[in-house]
Amino acid sequence: MSLVNRIKKLCTMKKVTIAEVERKTGISNGQIRRWDTSSPKTENVQKVADYFNVSVDYLLGRTEETHIETIAAHHDGEEWTDDELDEIERFKEFVRMKRKGQE
Repeated sequence: MSLVNRIKKLCTMKKVTIAEVERKTGISNGQIRRWDTSSPKTENVQKVADYFNVSVDYLLGRTEETHIETIAAHHDGEEWTDDELDEIERFKEFVRMKRKGQE
């Protein structure tokens, strides 16, 4: 699926038009539809990814996972220990499995 087709799919899911996405992200009118025949600016692809809360990798077809995995955690500026990093990874896997069960 092309970049533009993925954006169209996201637009359908969110019930917005490509023109609305362009307006809300500051991308020139009609620019997204031209991405099928021209290379978009990296920052514009990032703006669209941020708008839909998906990864650039999803938009580019590198992954089928639409959700960005983020974890909010208190961090005091110290380096993370291996145990802490392992715990974060276990939590991320738990969230992924829970989301798959809801789809």
